[in-house]
Amino acid sequence: MRILRRISFYYFCAAFVYSDSSVMLYVVADYDFQQDLAEAKSKYETIAKAVDLDRLREVIKDLEAQASAPGLWDNTEHAQQVTSRLSAAQGQLKRLEDIVSRIDDAQALYALGVEESDEETKAEAANEIQSVREDLKSLEIQTLLDGEYDERSAVVTIRSGAGGVDAADWAQMLLRMYLRWAERHGYKAKVMDTSYAEEAGIKSATFQVDAPYAYGTLSVEGGTHRLVRISPFDNQGRRQTSFAAVEVIPLVEATDHIDIPDTDIRVDTYCASGPGGQGVNTTYSAVRITHLPTNIVVTMQDERSQIQNRAAAMAVLQSRLLVLKHEEEAKKKKELAGDIKASWGDQMRSYVLHPYQMVKDLRTGYETSDTQGVFDGELDDFIDAGIRWRHEQRRESAAE
Repeated sequence: MRILRRISFYYFCAAFVYSDSSVMLYVVADYDFQQDLAEAKSKYETIAKAVDLDRLREVIKDLEAQASAPGLWDNTEHAQQVTSRLSAAQGQLKRLEDIVSRIDDAQALYALGVEESDEETKAEAANEIQSVREDLKSLEIQTLLDGEYDERSAVVTIRSGAGGVDAADWAQMLLRMYLRWAERHGYKAKVMDTSYAEEAGIKSATFQVDAPYAYGTLSVEGGTHRLVRISPFDNQGRRQTSFAAVEVIPLVEATDHIDIPDTDIRVDTYCASGPGGQGVNTTYSAVRITHLPTNIVVTMQDERSQIQNRAAAMAVLQSRLLVLKHEEEAKKKKELAGDIKASWGDQMRSYVLHPYQMVKDLRTGYETSDTQGVFDGELDDFIDAGIRWRHEQRRESAAE
């Protein structure tokens, strides 16, 4: 005999044990398929209303017209944005349409199982409706990404904080973690700038993630991340606490209006540092732009061309100024409304490797003991919890 499948739900638990001569099925008596079905239908209706299927179809129609327009690829960057948005919108519509079909099929399958008194068929229908509910949870998360810039690509900067060489190493661990997360999802991620520390790790790194809703998704990762471990750089094997800051901003688009007068910036060029091929460390291709009114500094050294690095640095500077502008507007509104919510402080997540293994988000309370999985990019549960937490905070603030 071998166990084929184990299914567990809130109201249902079934185990199949297979042999050449028989199939035995165990079902908890109080499982209510109709209740799960009703909840799935209700959740779908809520999501479909939030997405606004008619509007989504109009968006797809407009993007299809843009994608088929002559000369679209004369502007490669614009063409990529159009095709990426079209693909994302079509994918979202298909997922929603597939959900309807799967709900109908599960309902028909369960009815067949009841009619024929076939417990295996009924269990298969229950398994499918539970799978639908899990997919609806994923779709629901996307409906919560309704911020002004949530649909955009994201620019993420990681900086080492307190903790010396351990902090620099921790910053590099975070960089790897987020790049692995992007890789798991098939998202295009490009490291734009890296400043290496002297002994180990990095002082800072900036990378861009090109994917629908990348900013809305990753923006909940912004904040201070704390690592507790036995330091690999301490010859006495003492425990060390180190910190790194994660900043997430949306990528600016041509439609954004952020004017930066030449008199407001200082541009310095220098030789790129760190690993590189021929010519990378011998030409003044790296660019550092300082925005004098705010003292914001952006560096880029990924490209070989100084012109390309300057363009990339200006795009990131515009993104940061755009975020700063909206933060100032939000601050003014908050001053008028009063202090709505007490701050959680800088530290938003702790990663503990000693004396026990745990990663815990201090805002949402979500935690896991699978620290290696997290470092390998398994962040979806933390991100989903963060998005739900943020949505709830905004809802409460609006109510007040």
